Amino acid sequence: MSMNKNTVLAWATFIMVLMGLILIGLGIYRYADVAGWGFASVGVGFLANAWVFNALKGRV
Repeated sequence: MSMNKNTVLAWATFIMVLMGLILIGLGIYRYADVAGWGFASVGVGFLANAWVFNALKGRV
């Protein structure tokens, strides 16, 4: 199985979406205080980066 650029970007997108959802979940359920806002905002940042990676597939 050869991994070309699109496959690498697809895996990076999947991992970043997964980590973003985990961080948002930690912010909501685990840390109910001020730290939860930080976890959730970093999770949203991960989702934004994953969106950019997904948009780059086929163009790089």
